[in-house]
Amino acid sequence: MWHAIWHALKESLISFVIIFVVYVIIELVENKVSNNLQKTKKFSPIFGALYGLLPQCGFSVVATDLFIKRHITVGTLLAIYIATSDEALPLLLANPDKILLTLPLLAVKFILAFIVGFVVDVIYTKSKKQVHHHEEECKHEEEVHSGCCHHHIEGEKKSAKEIILHPLFHSLKIFAYILVINLIFSITIHLIGQDVISNALLSAKYFSPVIATFVGLIPNCAASMIVAELFIKGSIGFGACLAGLICNAGLGLLFLFKDNKNKKENLCILLILICVALIFGYVTSFILGFK
Repeated sequence: MWHAIWHALKESLISFVIIFVVYVIIELVENKVSNNLQKTKKFSPIFGALYGLLPQCGFSVVATDLFIKRHITVGTLLAIYIATSDEALPLLLANPDKILLTLPLLAVKFILAFIVGFVVDVIYTKSKKQVHHHEEECKHEEEVHSGCCHHHIEGEKKSAKEIILHPLFHSLKIFAYILVINLIFSITIHLIGQDVISNALLSAKYFSPVIATFVGLIPNCAASMIVAELFIKGSIGFGACLAGLICNAGLGLLFLFKDNKNKKENLCILLILICVALIFGYVTSFILGFK
């Protein structure tokens, strides 16, 4: 038992160090990215997909707010949601065995994100009209966007203290999630036995993209970490991991349903996310033989 606990703690500490370094780097560029996001017009889904790849839940919050104020299109919003991996990317990068699979995962998410974004913008022409209609109306409006830790994403140049403290605080929160997840996995495997768990997961492997999709929809940093940890531990395959991370939009969906008054529009965006996640999760799983 103590060996399982020590193993979980050791894995979590290694992940914490790498995640902290990643978030310090992101803290340096977050402000610039959020300010430039709304300036892209014709090719906004491509830029949205590119920005969404950065592992920071604040971008999906910014995108949601910009969409509600009609500064960006619904296609751009979906591109960001689909591309976003939230906390999963630092976790995957912290595990050498999965690094070679991380690049294909990001590539597929990026391609899907801008394709779906463009297609939706072609069909959803109303959103483009709304963008132009509201630009003048809202251009003097003060915008204050907050990330998952309630820190302001835009504003004055950040001090060295802010650049260190927010990533540290955020990384410690993630470390707590990771430690709990690792402890659950380690203790469960120790008590039940790896063979028993492996056989159970193998028997349910055809449902893994569905399970991962609905876990990914949880509007919390832990959702992407759970999907990533399941993939790292070998409990789900590449296709299921892809499905879970496609529909994982961090806190973006929570803010969308909370602040956007058009509930039908919200449900439509959610439905598109689920359909894209399930379709490509299962297609990839069948191609790879659910591995």
